[in-house]
Amino acid sequence: MAFFKRIFRVAKGKANAAAESIEDATFETTLKQNIRDMDAQLNKVVKASAEAMSNLNRLETEYQRHIDRSGEWKAKATKALESGREDLTKKALAKKQESDRQVVALESSVAQARAAREKLKGQVDTLRSKIEEARRNSSTLIARKNAARAQRQVAQTLAGVNVDDNAFAALGRFEESVARDEAMTQAYEEMSPESDGDLDDELAALDVSTTDDELAKLKAELGK
Repeated sequence: MAFFKRIFRVAKGKANAAAESIEDATFETTLKQNIRDMDAQLNKVVKASAEAMSNLNRLETEYQRHIDRSGEWKAKATKALESGREDLTKKALAKKQESDRQVVALESSVAQARAAREKLKGQVDTLRSKIEEARRNSSTLIARKNAARAQRQVAQTLAGVNVDDNAFAALGRFEESVARDEAMTQAYEEMSPESDGDLDDELAALDVSTTDDELAKLKAELGK
């Protein structure tokens, strides 16, 4: 059972390592792609802004043309009046009024278009600033990611994580195996029968006289 648990732990560790390796390998690529996506978005905004500004330029040109025409017809009306031609003066003033009506009609559109242009310019400037900031930060993020990956690898090595069976764990199993063998040997020795030689030695020890016994015998022989 313990063997299969170790196998499962090793397989799980390798799977996690593979997932982390893929994430690490794609981090920089994904980050750079994100910057490219932001650039593409900026290009779309710039294109839309350019089209809007082009329309505004045409509108302003038309607006200014009617203002200029109004001035021109006023000058002609003045000249005709100075020449005593009131009939021509009225005709010139009628043309001036037509130009004035066009100016009034375009004023609102021009004002709205100018406001939209300023808003678009602000949005483009803001988006450009964000992209530049993201581009500057991307190198910092990549460096931080690499540093974090290196620190994680060191921590995993020290903790014995994400390796098959590290040397420290293997040494511990060797020590445990030796201890089991020593304990088993001791158990067999304790259970084995005593030899005849050991029994004879113990019986012989019972027959050995002590110094006190010998002294008592000697005194008895001498009558003391």
